[in-house]
Amino acid sequence: MSNILEIQNLVVSYGGIEAVKGIDMSVPAGEIVTLIGANGAGKSTTLKSISGLVKPKYASILYKGKEIVGSSPDHIVAQGITLVPEGRRVFPNLTVMENLRIGAYLRKDALKEDLEYVFSLFPRLKEREWQMAGTLSGGEQQMLAVGRALMSRPKVIMMDEPSLGLAPLVVKDIFNIIQTINQQGITVLLIEQNANMALKIAHKAYVIETGTITMEGTGAELLANEEIKQAYLGKTK
Repeated sequence: MSNILEIQNLVVSYGGIEAVKGIDMSVPAGEIVTLIGANGAGKSTTLKSISGLVKPKYASILYKGKEIVGSSPDHIVAQGITLVPEGRRVFPNLTVMENLRIGAYLRKDALKEDLEYVFSLFPRLKEREWQMAGTLSGGEQQMLAVGRALMSRPKVIMMDEPSLGLAPLVVKDIFNIIQTINQQGITVLLIEQNANMALKIAHKAYVIETGTITMEGTGAELLANEEIKQAYLGKTK
């Protein structure tokens, strides 16, 4: 399967500190790829570099074979890559519907079909479409953040800690939705503290430690790896 994204020698510095130290990653089209690691390992910086929010010191980032380093964030969204940021970042003083429409801000065509698609994935958003986003529960805000990203019709959706701070039942719902989105043809690049859940659904996985890729394999291979179990999975049944 061809790679829709290829990251080569990604180096990102904040001041004099290298947060990412020359990593290489590939994301096959149509798959779920997860990046696991401790806080501060460089996971979010990697996603922000791909989305144009952080300028790398060095890198080649190829999307469908074309270089996107140096492209503006809105150009990258228009090309088909979108980011669901950590912490959800919904607009609290706008309604659910207004938040969703903002996700399609680069589009000029009709949104009805896409709104129906998002509401089919997240019926609770349909029930609350005129409610202020700031009054939603954490789980509903996460659904809204994912729905807003889908409104740009992405080919690649990147998710930064989608389960953070959510109740276990809601986490299960979010992971089911990630799989559903992927089954409908969208490539997923996932950062997730819940390494157990992430590796269970991932086709491919990477481990990043202090800005360096230290391990890669299928989700199943890393899930079975004793080092990974001890470092990221805790006690396993």
